[in-house]
Formats: sequence, structure tokens, C-alpha cells
Amino acid sequence: MNEKTPFWRVPIVWLVIALPAVAIVAGIAMVVISSRGGSIDSVADPVRRTAQVQVADVGPDAEARARKLSAVLRSQDGVVELLPVTGDFDRAQPLQLFARHPTEAARDVRLVLQPTATGWRAKAALEDTHDWNLEAGDETRRWRIVGRLPRAQYAARLAPALTEATGTR
Repeated sequence: MNEKTPFWRVPIVWLVIALPAVAIVAGIAMVVISSRGGSIDSVADPVRRTAQVQVADVGPDAEARARKLSAVLRSQDGVVELLPVTGDFDRAQPLQLFARHPTEAARDVRLVLQPTATGWRAKAALEDTHDWNLEAGDETRRWRIVGRLPRAQYAARLAPALTEATGTR
């Protein structure tokens, strides 16, 4: 009673066929997804590369830390405000605010905030459908403070990127 079973009725044959087929389909899907772009380096700092080491200028971060700068950004009702919390800000000078999209550089926003009695302000609206990486600083880029505005929220804290304890980002 040794009947010959057709090959398609043997489960191990399907495993031998299915595993390479799934790997090929997944590989093609990864190539298609990666070729569509969208993964642009969202770090705007100029970076110097020497051999395998990448070095960025942390001078503006160190200056903000030394001056103990921090602020709160509020974005609501078509107005973006930056309110100083601590530190030695020059309140008469306008500030630059860079709101960077986490993955699409084409959607980045640059605003010039004008001084007001309470801080700085610009008439603009930031989309609340995704997070924003924030960077504020003076127009000469001598110092900068950074923060993150989460999706569907209207306020964020900005502070120096360098910490007191380690002196690193």
C-alpha cells in the first residue's frame, strides 16, 4: 500500500517554495519603498567628515548653555510666540525659528520672530499633524536652543542641546 502522493500535497514542499518567494517579494518591496525617497537627513548643521568621524560645530549650543537660555514656544490660532523663561536674551533683536519636519526637508519652515513686550512673535501657523524639530537662535547664529513640538500639541520647551553634566548632546 505504498501510494505515491503528488508533490503539492506534501507540506515540506510548500515550505521550500514559500520561504524564498516571500524573501524575494519582501526584497522587492524594500527596494520600492526606499527608492521613493523621503528619508532626507534632517540635520541642518554643517558636518565635517574626517575618515570615519563626523564633527559638528557645537559652539552655538555651548553659548546657549553658558547663557542659561531656555524658552517656551506656543503655536496656536495662526500665531507663533517664543516666550523667554531663563537666561540672558537680547530682547530688542529678532530671532530665527526653524521648524523642521522629521523626514521631509521640503516641508521645513523658517520664521523670523519680531520682538514684543513678552517675547517674540510671528503670524504663521505650524501644522499639527506631525511632530516638529525646533531650533531658535539669533540672526548671527551665535547661540541656539532646540526642542520638539509633538503632533497635536501647541507648546514646547526649548533649551540648549548640550547638557550641564556631560557637555554633550
